[in-house]
Amino acid sequence: TMTIHNDKQIVDVHVRSGLYSSDTIFDYSKGYIATRLFSRKACFILKISKEYIPELQEIGRLAFERKTMKEIYSPNNVWVQFQSGHSLFGSIKEWFLYGEHIKQLCAGLPLYK
Repeated sequence: TMTIHNDKQIVDVHVRSGLYSSDTIFDYSKGYIATRLFSRKACFILKISKEYIPELQEIGRLAFERKTMKEIYSPNNVWVQFQSGHSLFGSIKEWFLYGEHIKQLCAGLPLYK
């Protein structure tokens, strides 16, 4: 499921698929995306790059396309591949950088950037 909060510039994406379940937050006000993978008990953080990540207004349109069409013909598909590196636990400085919404999602978990 996807919830778009235009007033807060936040998009919540919840995937419920057993072993592959995850929660993702697109925080456009802070410029970061965080994905919490439940099977790995870890959070992955990605800086929003306007080249690859659609604008907030585009996400709603893309979600509508996906829901109403079997295949999306839009060139704005977003696919991200993470490579495990060194993890760290969020420090106070980083939580200011990432914001409260990502902190709530990822606090207490190893962070991978």
